[in-house]
Amino acid sequence: MKRKIAVAAALAASMLGVTACGGTSSDEGATSATGQVDGKGKTVKVWLMVDAETAWKDVVDDATKRFTAATGAQVNVEYQQWANHLTKLDATLAGSDVPDVVELGNTEFSKYVFSGGFAELNKGDFENSGTWLPGLSGACESDGKVYCVPYYGGARVMIYRTDLFQKAGITEAPKTYADFTAAAEKLKAGNANDPKFSAVYMPGQYWYAAMSWVKSSGGEIAKKEGDKWVGQLSTPQSQEGLQKWVDLTKNFSKADVTKNENEQAGIFAQGSGGIFYGNAWEQGSAEETRKDPNDPTSPLVPTKIKGKLAAAPMPEIPSFLGGSNLGVTAKSQNKELAAQWIKAFTDAKSMEGLAKAGALPNATNLLDKAATDNPKIAPAALAAKNSWFPPNAEKWADVEKASILQTMLTDILTGKKTVADGAKWADEQIATTLNEA
Repeated sequence: MKRKIAVAAALAASMLGVTACGGTSSDEGATSATGQVDGKGKTVKVWLMVDAETAWKDVVDDATKRFTAATGAQVNVEYQQWANHLTKLDATLAGSDVPDVVELGNTEFSKYVFSGGFAELNKGDFENSGTWLPGLSGACESDGKVYCVPYYGGARVMIYRTDLFQKAGITEAPKTYADFTAAAEKLKAGNANDPKFSAVYMPGQYWYAAMSWVKSSGGEIAKKEGDKWVGQLSTPQSQEGLQKWVDLTKNFSKADVTKNENEQAGIFAQGSGGIFYGNAWEQGSAEETRKDPNDPTSPLVPTKIKGKLAAAPMPEIPSFLGGSNLGVTAKSQNKELAAQWIKAFTDAKSMEGLAKAGALPNATNLLDKAATDNPKIAPAALAAKNSWFPPNAEKWADVEKASILQTMLTDILTGKKTVADGAKWADEQIATTLNEA
């Protein structure tokens, strides 16, 4: 969740030694996560991201203990860094000594699924698979088959200044979009003497936010028609949502229209803002910052808005869901054992531990209990019930890499293009990219 998601170029199927459009060859079938497997003398190698080591290592250890008791197999967990994990994975998958289980960010999975990097799994073998969060599970599916298991999520929410709300006479978090814009108007009026004040801080290239507004009006980014992808931003529904976001940004935000959201929590922490739309963890980032921003071990120090923030779901706006999934590599020599470890690590018991540590569980039917067990994640848990995911296309990462949506948004906000012209241009660029051979 706490990273800029970017997917490295997918490995060719010939490099992976598997078929080009699925995790396993058709005659091999799906890997089972049930049944008795004698794992004595075997070791399952697991690659998890460093978040698991720092935030919920006890959950990892408990799942591993239960897995070993059931199978006799040992587990070697290697914790990876977000900065280089894809480069390392590409190099590793090209060889023969591969990890059995790999964690990837939810938007990172698609290319590896399409290039054949992961084995097919039996969806029904995993707890709560009927209610997996769509924003996570969407990346796991191809042609009706499943190649990964949702692990944990993080939702975007409205984060706001309680002191400024109180000063403006706003007594509670907005429950409708009309309430939200009315609150923004009051904040804008009450802080008109601050030329830097953003009633709603919204960076101009924040495409996750803009597309959430598109989704709120029933719009889409792209869809597949036959064997071709077609851009959908020019549809009336998409343009309606895009226009709503543009109006909001122009009216209430002083954020740089050429910047993305990566630095928004730190800028908001400077005090000239009433509301921003961010991952739930960004509330903490706005309230405390590192004494030395370049040293991740540097002590945290409070900002001027420490203790003055609260969070709530953004009313009527679907939340883009970040998070991670787990898959069994196609080259694994321990596929069934690997699937069984994932089963233990993503069952209800493990999900309860993740929720207590501050992560969202992987299924909608677990969200209410998670919010009760850990009230700090309640706003994100509510937001996650209405989540979305980018088009599950093999080339989607290339759309992100080319900054097509970001360019469109800046062009619209600067007046270079109208909403209609910007949407038409983006549709053409998206279709060309997604359909590229």
